[in-house]
Amino acid sequence: MQTPIYDFVQNYIQSDDARFHMPGHKGVPFLGCEPGDITEIEGADVLYTPSGIIEQSEKNATMLFQTAHTFYSTEGSSLAIRAMLAMARETSDSRQPLVLAARNAHKAFVYACALLDLRVQWLYSDRAHHVCTGVITPCELRMALEKLNEMPMAVYVTSPDYLGNVCDIAGLSSVCDAYGIPLLVDNAHGAYLGFLEPSLHPIALGASLCCDSAHKTLPVLTGGAYLHVSKKAPEHYLKNARKYLSLFASTSPSYLILQSLDLCNAYLARGYRERLSECIRRVIDVKKHIAQRGFCMVDGEPLKIVIDAKKSGFEGTELAQLLRAQGVQCEFSDPDFLVLMATPENRTVDFERLKAAFNAITPREPLDGGVEPVRNPEIVLDLRRAVLAPSETVFVDDAVGRICASPTVACPPAVPIVISGERITEAHVRAMKYYGHKTIEVVKESFLTAQEL
Repeated sequence: MQTPIYDFVQNYIQSDDARFHMPGHKGVPFLGCEPGDITEIEGADVLYTPSGIIEQSEKNATMLFQTAHTFYSTEGSSLAIRAMLAMARETSDSRQPLVLAARNAHKAFVYACALLDLRVQWLYSDRAHHVCTGVITPCELRMALEKLNEMPMAVYVTSPDYLGNVCDIAGLSSVCDAYGIPLLVDNAHGAYLGFLEPSLHPIALGASLCCDSAHKTLPVLTGGAYLHVSKKAPEHYLKNARKYLSLFASTSPSYLILQSLDLCNAYLARGYRERLSECIRRVIDVKKHIAQRGFCMVDGEPLKIVIDAKKSGFEGTELAQLLRAQGVQCEFSDPDFLVLMATPENRTVDFERLKAAFNAITPREPLDGGVEPVRNPEIVLDLRRAVLAPSETVFVDDAVGRICASPTVACPPAVPIVISGERITEAHVRAMKYYGHKTIEVVKESFLTAQEL
């Protein structure tokens, strides 16, 4: 498969032209990558109005992912999420359209809804036991839709979630199709799912729109992502995708990231399925080894190794420290869980080191404790007013009864414990303290007094 963006930049480097254009480093290698870091010069194409090498490269990605079109983002899935919601909003006649969303949404979704002035009806899973988890079943979705007084402009879910849980996208898509509603999927952690046999990618399973953070599971630089438009999506989605990407994006896209996305096409076309299959086999082997050591494993997507730390006798943060001491860095840890992410780029020695690290740790008696996600909070302000309102920072102990301004998130998952516009309760405070938050942004009382609530 050809790599037109990468080839153009390499040829430009070899030309040794005098660079009287941005960036200011002029290709001088302060970090080492600067020679390939260019701007939209003649021949380099323009990301949001492409007619040359970027257009060619996106067509390669489109073929690989079997979409109506796959668009590049150099600003992660956050940009794609904003564009997806804007595309869906265009079909609504409502001044303030409604979106039905699983509660475990990334804060990028919350901010996008604020910017686009969307109302959100949250979907809560009966099985949700952690702020990052929200696997909604087709039955739960159907029941939620039946109870609504108005049809939402879209249904929005996050799958896989940070703990590796995967929704029944095919089932959810069937429900959405029956109601004539598009299904939008935050598939940030699942770019690789389209290369399993059979494909488990949301687009293959019926989603109308989907975003992938390529950099999370593929060999792409941080910030590289895709916005996928399904072949079944309305024509105007395809027509207007670039308009909405450019609405929220920088006019200075990273050509380092674009080259990375371009090279990834060739990588995916040359034996990736076989490398992925071998990696999954290794992950299964490691999971089995860790389970045999007595640790409690959590089932889920193929490339994540998730350990229920509390049931294994540890806090996840403690377990992460023990692994770091033996040269193993994890993706995420909190009081409850430890998450490790693997890809085919992990070496054999990485998997062996992980096994050895767990050999040196002895499981203990399960620990008690934990907090449940807060359900059905009181909404005082809509998202837009709450996010844009004057705010102040207070200690979480002083926040009970106040209105959340900026969503407080557990990082790095960035899934809000309490969301802008909601009244903060004792249960929220317990959750925030449990996850280590000391302060929170709240709406100023003076603003609330001036509003007609």
